Amino acid sequence: MAKVPVQFTLNGAEQAEFIDSGTTLLHALRDKIGDTSPKGGCHQGSCGACSVIIDGELRLSCLTLAETCNGAAITTTSGLSEGGVLHPLQRAFLDTFATQCGFCTPGMIMAAKVLLDHTPNPSRDEVVEALSGNICRCTGYEPIIQAVLTAARANSQNAA
Repeated sequence: MAKVPVQFTLNGAEQAEFIDSGTTLLHALRDKIGDTSPKGGCHQGSCGACSVIIDGELRLSCLTLAETCNGAAITTTSGLSEGGVLHPLQRAFLDTFATQCGFCTPGMIMAAKVLLDHTPNPSRDEVVEALSGNICRCTGYEPIIQAVLTAARANSQNAA
């Protein structure tokens, strides 16, 4: 299989790798670069555990070819905290007990981040819609929805 050069920014740091043509972004991130925060769940694009943000859009890394990300800015859950301080969404997930096994958490947080980036004060229905591409088998979703609403309120109070 032919190797192809790929360059992108991952969580603010430049990355340049040679990868096998046809490699998914999920495998490039986890196996080549070592960012294991996106999770490989279904590998079919239906669970959302592998969600990342590419140039401001939520994308499923299991369905995205790494070679299509040349020049892109990619954010994973591991890139949200700064200087050891959790991002408000990460903090809200902890504070509201929105994780149980935690497998879906990275995808849920990335979906919520895109929502809050575009809609800083979402309604409950908007949160439900934004998270609808992510499957959680443990929480019943209510704690996750509350975590997103809590983070939105905290962001609103910090902006005021």
